[in-house]
Order: sequence, then structure tokens, then C-alpha cells
Amino acid sequence: MNALLPIAKQFANAVTGITPLGNGLINDTYLAATPSSPFVLQRINRSVFPEPEQIMGNLATLNRHIAQKTGTQVKLQIPEILKTTDNAPLYQDQHGDSWRALSFITDTESIETIGALGDAEQAGFALGHFHRLLSDLDPLLLHDTLPGFHITPGYLKRYHQVRQQSDQPKDCYCADFIARLQPIADDLEAARQQGLLSLRVIHGDPKLNNFLFDKHTHKIVSIIDLDTVKPGLVHYDIGDCLRSCCSTSNPVGFDLDICSALLKSYLSEVGAFFTEHDYHYLYPAIRLIPFELGIRFYTDYLEGNRYFKVTEPEQNLQRAADQFRLCESIMAQEPVIKKLIAQLQNKVNAD
Repeated sequence: MNALLPIAKQFANAVTGITPLGNGLINDTYLAATPSSPFVLQRINRSVFPEPEQIMGNLATLNRHIAQKTGTQVKLQIPEILKTTDNAPLYQDQHGDSWRALSFITDTESIETIGALGDAEQAGFALGHFHRLLSDLDPLLLHDTLPGFHITPGYLKRYHQVRQQSDQPKDCYCADFIARLQPIADDLEAARQQGLLSLRVIHGDPKLNNFLFDKHTHKIVSIIDLDTVKPGLVHYDIGDCLRSCCSTSNPVGFDLDICSALLKSYLSEVGAFFTEHDYHYLYPAIRLIPFELGIRFYTDYLEGNRYFKVTEPEQNLQRAADQFRLCESIMAQEPVIKKLIAQLQNKVNAD
């Protein structure tokens, strides 16, 4: 960690210590301590985000937009950009790596699994509130920092290319599942192209551990990891959030009670701008996202684990299989999930 001190001191003169923070799969994240207040120090993964300046531009746009709203409208904190001592948003080290610093939101914690339905209600509220805060921000003002991100047909095409070229042994379950489900890959993109779904500002990666809970009230006060914020379909966000929160292990499955609690809170926030088509495509989104992520994990395994961090060679293969089993559980509960969505839609419309 001592090697990071000169980098941290580009953002604050008196840095007293650096410790690892979080368990993200993309960027390297640390907590830098100072005599006044700690801050978050991150090395941006250039292989994933080749233009870090665009990430910082998007975050600045978000902060400006939310700052224009009154205090009573805003119930989430967005991390602030901390400039270098030269007043720059990024510092580039001798290896060409880009570093940035963000404000640290104190007395908060992230969680890896839903412990009670109240946690799910909070996650639904926070994501819905995030979408609501940004529903009047033109998505085209944001850079697309990850072209092709969440475009499932693109991931499917890439999988087929990699599978033909890979020397890795093929996994029958994963390969067969992809072959069987590939007709659903275009569900959301086709709806967007037909004008049924609109581009909005999305978070891009709203998994459970990207929400910060207040340690005392256990209410969510912040949403973090905003590198993937971009123009997109909010369905990718709510599908990914439900995937993250509702997934169970031993056996892998989809928890309908958590889904109900999360969706109820989410729709109470976004109901003001949700359309009939938005509601209609909720189930396809819930089904699609684990399928998409499974394709990405399996493709990365076949390519030799280039994208997602792993601790052993077959970890991405196991991750892929888990996502496909989650998708199977969702499809087995399709009638119940669709009935739940209809009930919640009626309640929002009645209110």
C-alpha cells in the first residue's frame, strides 16, 4: 500500500494510510485516510473503460443535474468528484493508469445478500428514486462509456465467435442453455427499435452491493459505482437489480417474496413516468438479464478470463451456470411474476 501513497497525495497532501475497499470485479478501489476525512481512491480499468475522461464527465453531469433540485426532492447522495492538487479530475501515473478520488460517505455499509424484506424495499426505492431524479435529464447528454453494454444480441454474437475459436472444453449445460434460449436475446432491443421503450439515464450496474445503507437507520442513502451510467433502458437496471437481490443459493433460485417487495418500492417511485409498454417489458427484462450475464461469464471463461476477476480458472464457468439456473427458476415462475407485475401496476395507477 505504501506504493499508492504518492498517488493518493495527488489528491490530498496529508494521507496517513491506504486500505483496500470493497470487492468490485473491475476497478481497484482503496480508502485513503487523512487527518480530516477519508476519501475513495480508484484506479480505473482502462481495458474496460478506455476513455476515463468520459466517465468523469458523466459523473459531473449527474452531480450538476441533481444539485439543481431542492433538498426535499433528493433522498440519495451521489459521491462528489475530488480534484487533484492541480485541479484535474484524473491523475495519470507513470504506467499510464488513470486514478480518481471521490468523497467517502461515512457511517454506511454495503451488503452482499438481502437479510430481510426491508432491505429489498430499500433497494427498490433507491433504484427507483435514482431513475426518478434523472428522468428529466436528456440521456444523450451523457457519454456512452461502454458501447454495446447490455446489448444482449451483441454478447450472443460475440459468444458464437469465441466458441468457434476457443480451445477450452465446452460445457454442455451452458452451451445447450444458450442455444435453447437465444431467441429471447433481442426482446428489449427490438422493443427499443420499435419505439416501444425509450432511452433514459441508467446506472448500468445496480447490484445490491452498490447501494450504501446507513449503519444506524439501515436505510439506503447512496448509490455508488457510477462508471456505467449511460443512456439505456431502465429495464436493464431493474432486471439486474432483481437478479442481484432475488438470487438464492443451494439451490440456485429466484425469491418471489424479495421480488415483490423490491418491485413494489421501485414502481412507487417510477410510476409517474412509466408507460404501458414499460410495464409489459418488465418480465422479459427480469428473464433476460441473468441469461445475458451467463453468456458474458461463459464467453469470458472460453476466452481465458480476460474481463471478470477470478480466483480460480473455472470460476467464470460456475458463475455462468449459476446465472442460467437462476434464469430457469424465473421462467418456472413466469405466470406468478406476471400476475405480480399486473397487480402492482394496478395499485400504482389507482394511487
